[in-house]
Amino acid sequence: MTYNSTFKDRAAQAAEAKQKALERYRARPPVDPKVAAERASAAQEREAAKAQRAAERKAERQAAAEAKAAGDAAKAAAAAPKTEAELKAARDARYAARKARK
Repeated sequence: MTYNSTFKDRAAQAAEAKQKALERYRARPPVDPKVAAERASAAQEREAAKAQRAAERKAERQAAAEAKAAGDAAKAAAAAPKTEAELKAARDARYAARKARK
């Protein structure tokens, strides 16, 4: 292609290139039905495996979230103010331990 080509020249070259590409496409051998079926089944297997992996990841994330929620609940229960009976029992245990050491 030269720099001094006209619009008609460029349009003709484009049409020629398009025609050659179309001829190459039409000259291709047809796809074997067995090969097409194998490709389709392989694609379905890949999609099924992908969906299974996604479900597994989702279940793992959900289990992790539940474990975190349980841990948070345990921390909240431990941080809750203790009753007077619990405080008295802890104080009595410390007193008994001190007496046992003597």
